Amino acid sequence: MSNIEICPPLQYHLTQLYPMSYASRISQILSIPFRRVEATVELLESGATIPFIARYRKEATGELDEVQIADIQDVLKKLMELDKRREVILQSIEEQGKLTPELRKSIESAATMTELEDLYLPYRPKRKTRATMAIEKGLEPLAQRLFAQRDKAIETIAAQYITDQVPNVDEALQGARDIMAEWIAEDKKARDKIRRHFDKGAIIASKLVKGKEEAAKKYQDYFEWSEKLSNCPSHRLLAMRRGEEEGFLRVGIAPDEEMSIKDLDALYVTTFGEAADQVRQAVKDSYKRLLQPGIETEFRNVSKEKADLEAIRVFAENLRQLLLSAPLGEKSVLGIDPGFRTGCKVVCLDANGNLLHNTAIYPHEPQRQVFESQSIIEGLVDKYGIDAISVGNGTAGRETMDFLHKIKFARPIEIFQVNEAGASIYSASEVAREEFPSQDLTVRGAVSIGRRLMDPLAELVKIDPKSIGVGQYQHDVNQTLLKASLDRTVESCVNAVGINLNTASKHLLTYVSGLGPVLAQNIVQYRAENGAFKSRTEIKKVARLGDKAFEQCAGFLRIREAKNPLDNTAVHPERYALVQKMADDLGCSLQDLIKDRAQRQRINLKQYVQGDVGLPTLQDILKELEKPGLDPRGAAKSFEFANVHTLDDLQVGMVLPGIVTNITNFGAFIDIGIKDSGLVHVSQLSNKFVTNPLEVVHLQQQVMVRVLEIDYARKRVALTMKDV
Repeated sequence: MSNIEICPPLQYHLTQLYPMSYASRISQILSIPFRRVEATVELLESGATIPFIARYRKEATGELDEVQIADIQDVLKKLMELDKRREVILQSIEEQGKLTPELRKSIESAATMTELEDLYLPYRPKRKTRATMAIEKGLEPLAQRLFAQRDKAIETIAAQYITDQVPNVDEALQGARDIMAEWIAEDKKARDKIRRHFDKGAIIASKLVKGKEEAAKKYQDYFEWSEKLSNCPSHRLLAMRRGEEEGFLRVGIAPDEEMSIKDLDALYVTTFGEAADQVRQAVKDSYKRLLQPGIETEFRNVSKEKADLEAIRVFAENLRQLLLSAPLGEKSVLGIDPGFRTGCKVVCLDANGNLLHNTAIYPHEPQRQVFESQSIIEGLVDKYGIDAISVGNGTAGRETMDFLHKIKFARPIEIFQVNEAGASIYSASEVAREEFPSQDLTVRGAVSIGRRLMDPLAELVKIDPKSIGVGQYQHDVNQTLLKASLDRTVESCVNAVGINLNTASKHLLTYVSGLGPVLAQNIVQYRAENGAFKSRTEIKKVARLGDKAFEQCAGFLRIREAKNPLDNTAVHPERYALVQKMADDLGCSLQDLIKDRAQRQRINLKQYVQGDVGLPTLQDILKELEKPGLDPRGAAKSFEFANVHTLDDLQVGMVLPGIVTNITNFGAFIDIGIKDSGLVHVSQLSNKFVTNPLEVVHLQQQVMVRVLEIDYARKRVALTMKDV
């Protein structure tokens, strides 16, 4: 994932002001060759989407992947924002009559927002400060004389500034120090100096708020905590920030105060004597009252942004893995939303996910209608030709799995447990009400559980990704960045898999390159009125779907049993003629070219290189001809837990099968069949040193783990994957 704020395609109007500078600046920032950046910016400006560019414009971009293209888009947005701010600042200073040629040059060459704001700080309109009030009292000339550090009898000089508003020498000197303190705080040299101290040695420290010991128990690790800010991992920083937000912790960031002030003294205290002492006092006041708090805020924001981006990166990667989980495919499924007292809601779905029947069974306490429930399940499996059973992993999920495994079905029935996180959110959503207006929440939830097995991607796109339960601190990070990142991840996954145009819901179609909510709705409406699409080109008949939208979406749509077999591949319609020429040159039909590997091996790709068609595109075409319509996600596999149900069933040293349910920077959470997931710390994932858990495990992976430690009080289980 990109480490820069994510945004939708932009209208790059500022390229008119800076025609060539953006591509060259982006090239330097990202270390990507200029021509590739330039081509990518042009494509984005023309309305092309990231999935389309990455897949179908490889020759233009030099085969940049989605992450690199997204980075270019994001840096471009930031540079545009920087230039917009630059124009505002130049105009503001010019209106004040203070814009010198030197200052203009500095502002125009400022490379970061921080540098730009530092240059603007002395000219920024201010509310009243101690310095501005002192200036209003006429003390600025005194401050200038003291700052020059040439005078000796400073009290005699200060006495000259006594007025009705300045009753004595002490107040005159205090006012002058206030003015000097503000000068120092607004001086770019001082700010850069203190920033370097923060950057090299800032300590982040957290302390318990007095009297909150009991309420703040979950933050007890941070009651007396300190470490270098540069060493603080994102999850720890976000935990401290959450504790601070909830009023349990006080968190501060600061470098060594003595060293910081000493360095400032070296900048501003240039002589000895009384005037120098006044400047020294002003330096100390400036640091403690203005510079340190101001730069601390800056570093709090920067560190929070970095932590947010890291948490969002992990969340997005987890979401990607979950969305790309292997589907069961088009099979009849019995979905169960398990429960104890309220029973288990059961639904039967056909191979397209349509609801055929719903009921409830009560195999658990307190009713314990085991025989009756078994008879109902057996009857439904026979009546609706059920191929597999999908069970939610929430309350009573494990007990329901055990109940089902004891049933002797007349034919093989696979039983799966799926992550039901967010099913209740879906069941109460407008999407669910639109799909099942006459069904209650429990039926909708069970349908979602069943469909998640059939096609996780198609079902999970209907749910706010934050509700799927595969992130950490998702409510603490920047929500705009989070939403943009997760939306981009969903879009990437949808287009990577390809969508069946004749069965996809409007929610799934919304994420297809070049479509969006309006065109997705129009496609579904056209399909309802005219029946299934027979070709990709027919989609052009959909209301408001023009040539540009067709170009962007066509390659990601699939039509099974289409007259043209290429309509069920990722070959873009713009290359159909090229593929037909390959077949003609070999003297075979298009169908034979796809079916016969020997024919494809006779193709000399180099003879088809021309114009904007290079080897990358030709190689992609050959790969598609080898596997038309093949789902890249593989096939779902069933799983069975060991005979453990609670913490009391565990023993240290026990080896158990488990499923990876969540991944963080500090390790992976594993469902081993009890209510509370166990944690494999990053240090226990492998015998090798691991910096990123995602390099070792992936979501929904089936693993073997050994129990290291059981904390009954905190209901925590420490696991290891080493030597298992």
